[in-house]
This record gives sequence, C-alpha cells and structure tokens, in this order.
Amino acid sequence: MHRKVKVIAILFFFALVGYAAGGMTYLLRFPQEIRLTEFTAHSLNVGLPLSATFQSETAAVSSVNETPVTECFSVRLGRPLIIQTTSPGTAEMTIEAFGFPLRRIVLDVVPEVEVIPLGNAIGVRINTDGVMVLGTSSFAGTDGATHKPADGVLRAGDLILQANGTEIKNKENLSEYVAASTGEIIFLVRRDGAETEIAINPAVAAADNVRRIGAWVRDSTKGIGTLTFYSPQTGTFGALGHGIMDVDTKRLMSVRCGVIMPSTVTGVKRGARGSPGELEGEVDVTRTLGSITSNSANGIYGTLEPEVAAELSAQNAIPIALRAHIHEGPATILTNVSGNEVRGYSITIESVNRFASDETKGLVIRITDPELLRITGGIVQGMSGSPILQNGRLVGAVTHVFVQDPTKGYGIFIESMLGG
Repeated sequence: MHRKVKVIAILFFFALVGYAAGGMTYLLRFPQEIRLTEFTAHSLNVGLPLSATFQSETAAVSSVNETPVTECFSVRLGRPLIIQTTSPGTAEMTIEAFGFPLRRIVLDVVPEVEVIPLGNAIGVRINTDGVMVLGTSSFAGTDGATHKPADGVLRAGDLILQANGTEIKNKENLSEYVAASTGEIIFLVRRDGAETEIAINPAVAAADNVRRIGAWVRDSTKGIGTLTFYSPQTGTFGALGHGIMDVDTKRLMSVRCGVIMPSTVTGVKRGARGSPGELEGEVDVTRTLGSITSNSANGIYGTLEPEVAAELSAQNAIPIALRAHIHEGPATILTNVSGNEVRGYSITIESVNRFASDETKGLVIRITDPELLRITGGIVQGMSGSPILQNGRLVGAVTHVFVQDPTKGYGIFIESMLGG
C-alpha cells in the first residue's frame, strides 16, 4: 500500500515539474511587447495558474476584466483577460508566481491604422546592393596551372561593394575592373551584416587571356508576386509578405534599387500534392508602378508613382487587425488569378500562432472557395502577398503553400508587415 502511494506521489511530482516546465516554455514564447489599438477591448489568454500586475502610468489601459486599473493592479491569469485601452501610450504587465516576477511585457497602445488592401499581380525586379557571390570556381591559366584566386577568400552570400575604393554596381563593373587590374585587388565585402576588406590576386585565364578571380556572381533578380497594401498615411506599399531570397545562396537579397511593374495573368499551372503550381503572366516592362526601397524578411516595400498612388487613394481604406483580434474561422483573400481582375475568395483561418518565431508563418489558412480551387488547386507561386481579410479588417497576407497540400498555406500578420 505504501509503495503504491509512493509511486503515485512520484508520478504526481514529475507531472507537476513537467507542467511547470511547459508553462515556463510557454511564457518564454510571449513577446516582450504586445501592440494593442486604442479605444478597443482586447482578449489576452495566458491560461496558466499565475498572476499579473498591471501598471499604466499613461492611462493607456483603463480596465482589465472590467476593473479599473489604478497605479498598481493585480489579476489572476487562469481565464482570458479583457483589456480595455484608451489613449495611445504604454502599460506594463508583469507575470508573477508566488510574488516572483517571471516575465515583463510592455503593452503598447497605438492609434488605429487604416490601409487600402490590393491583391494585384505585379512584376518585381531588383538590383542588389553590390554584387552577390554565389560561389567560387577554378580555371586554367596562361601559365598552364589551375587557378582559383577567390577560393577560401570569398564566400557564398558575400556582397562585393568596392574594388580598391571604386564602387561595384553590377557584374559588368566587376569583370571590367578585374580585367583591367595589374596586381592585387582589395575588395570591400559585406558579410553577415558587417563590412570587411579582403585581398585577391587575379590570374590570367587561358581561355580568353583575361584576368579573373574565379567567382560566380549575381546582381539582379526578377519574378511575379502580389501587391498587398497601400498606406495613404505613409505613401508606401507592401508586397509579397516575405523577403526575396537568392535562389542559390538562400540569403535575403540586399536592394540597391528596384521597381514593380504591371502584370497580366495569362495562365495558371495548377498546384497538386508534391508539386506547387504557379501563376503565369506577362509583365509590362515599359511601365513602372513604383520603386522598391526595402527587401526585408516580411516583404518588399517602396513608394508608388504619383499617378498610381492617386488612383489607389480613391479606394476605401480599411482598418488593420492586430494579432490579438484575429481568430480561427471564415475569412477572405483578395487575389488576381486571371487577367487583371482582383477578386475575393473564401478561405478558413485554421490556426493563429500569435507568438510564432517565424513571422511569415503566423497564420495557417485553407482555401475553401470552389472557384479558386478549380482554377489554381489552392495556393500557387505568385499569390504571395495576397491580402487576407476578416470581419472588415486586413489581418495579413498569404506567404507560403504547403507542398503536400496546396489547399493550405501560411500567412503573415499585417502587423508584422507594417513593422517591416
């Protein structure tokens, strides 16, 4: 009997430790800052037997669970919190266990933001800031030896910015400078966000009698994507919902300049299990809709041409939804899968991961619209950036497709896109 009680006690102890460890892991996933919009009731569910202390010196938060917040106010976290916000400002929530602080979270109350959701297919072309190294190679020299000057010096993903102090803007600049050189070259290279100088001594290639360093490089890329939103308040646009990565190095491409252009969808390669589909389109390279100024992990951004901005400004702006307001259930995407027509199609938001480590995968969505499924089979390449709407608000944008189930995919929170 005593042995049985002892075993139960041990099992209970380990279950308690496991629960505590799981609770701490869950707490650590909470961001250090949560954005809330002013004059709104927000629901926040911690779901742990802990307590929280609120401080709102700027009166940004007026009440929690309908109780006015004074200088210092405590509440249990076993059930969802209903936080009522007032004017813009900040408040602090400290999560505690037995009086000991475990996590401090800043509640940032911001004014409501309105943007114009789009969904137009666009052509994208960017030129890198410098020349991106894809890899190194060897070549036969005029002396009969095999040379590989850049091997072990340059790395895939490096950006060559200068050669002996001369700016390198493209592949032609680099080739011409190396060919005309007479000795060692000091290259300024950006590597992993930091700039460094490296020395390479080119060799003369037997194939064409030209000095070379033996490196594969790229200076531009192009493709098709979807325009997500235009912000009349800032005069900027956002698109794609994810960054443009180099296909060889898998690195985020650094933008020197770039443009977006009109694109007409001429056909669709339907998606199937294990084989992502794609939009096929014709890009009007004679027209520029806007300039790309930034390529970040959460999308590409820039400014529109004045006449394009004026035309879009005539459309109705709608409020965005912060991640605290998004919920599982019916929603709509705006996308362009035929010609130049942007239409709304029904989807379901299947899960909302408010604390996702990869912001481009905060939402899991499923295409449910029979017409869109007939045309595309689900989410296809080129639809990245298609706006997601729920309850009259812009909540995010499509980012990735599930390769084994093209009816499903990921989305990014619009809050993350607007944050860059």
